[in-house]
Amino acid sequence: MLGTRPKNIANIPRLNTLMDQEGYSALVLRSGQNFTYIAGFAFPGTLARHLDLPDSPRAPLAVWPREGEPVLILNHQAAPLARRDSWISRIEIFKGYSESPYQKAAEILGEMGLRDSQIGFERATINAEQWAILPKYFPDSEISDCTRMMDKVRWIKTPNEIDRIRQAAAILDDAYLEVFTALREGDTERKIHARIVESCIQRGAEWAHGMLNPIRNTTIYGGEGDLVFQKGDIIRNDYVAFFKGYPGHQSRVLALGKPTDSQEHIYRTVLDIYRGTIAQCCPGTRTGDIFDFAQGAFHEAGYDSELNLVGHSVGPWWHQQAPFIVRDARDILEEGMVIALEPHADFWHLQDMILIAADGPHLLSDRMSTNEIFVIDR
Repeated sequence: MLGTRPKNIANIPRLNTLMDQEGYSALVLRSGQNFTYIAGFAFPGTLARHLDLPDSPRAPLAVWPREGEPVLILNHQAAPLARRDSWISRIEIFKGYSESPYQKAAEILGEMGLRDSQIGFERATINAEQWAILPKYFPDSEISDCTRMMDKVRWIKTPNEIDRIRQAAAILDDAYLEVFTALREGDTERKIHARIVESCIQRGAEWAHGMLNPIRNTTIYGGEGDLVFQKGDIIRNDYVAFFKGYPGHQSRVLALGKPTDSQEHIYRTVLDIYRGTIAQCCPGTRTGDIFDFAQGAFHEAGYDSELNLVGHSVGPWWHQQAPFIVRDARDILEEGMVIALEPHADFWHLQDMILIAADGPHLLSDRMSTNEIFVIDR
């Protein structure tokens, strides 16, 4: 309905609880992950880059007081989209290139009576020069790093966040099905990559990125070029499609032409390890133990490779978020997390997003079956 404000889908009760535990009276949020999370929308294109660059002269900020009205601090070019798409109604303008958004934040927190309290900033996304001058703007404040706390806030998803992730996953799976079904011998990496990105955007994604290579290309994540697909290729892919700021993130194994018996055996081995790893993902499980399970399963199957990343949480703006399922990780899975699981020891890469639930892991990316290798041109 015309004039209806967008909904806030963030986990505000958890945010407020953790702020109370840490003693914060307010937060000043700078990163793409946390700005997008609090503001409830994603900047596109050029505006997006100002969230990524720690030295941007047009850095957007979100001010979140524990009590009271939140505020977005934006330059005049970023404000119109925020007025249309954010649930936060108060927007303050600073002069990009000639005025610091942190000075504006200090003025706003001063109006709220909070400048002499504990205020959280994300040290990981503020460059050293800006971090050093924060005491100039907040001389009476206790300044501390809230990065880890905000990771913990974001990793428990609300039902509306889960719905966005599910929609993003459907966009990516449907794009895969459309493009991979039409892939033929003689097509190039560049051509198919462009088709995947195009299909995601046409289906409603704001942007998409990823990789696509046949097993003959040994420089993975090196960009898509003019290498031609041939019969007998096993094709790896690893894409992310963002829908309203949230990611769909899946990887599928493709065979161009009928797979050999050896290829079928490898796929079945990898699939069994993959599904066994997913089965470990229950509330209360330590993330490092899930890593150890996957590493042990690959070793038992005859792989010598040492795994790097078995999985990670997902969230707004950037798909890889904490907690990470890596060696010796100590975070504990909680009900409501969404994890992208991708245990792989070599080129054969399967990945899906799962919801951690009391009755076990729930698959959120279910439009494209992984029961068998996806065979192209049977």
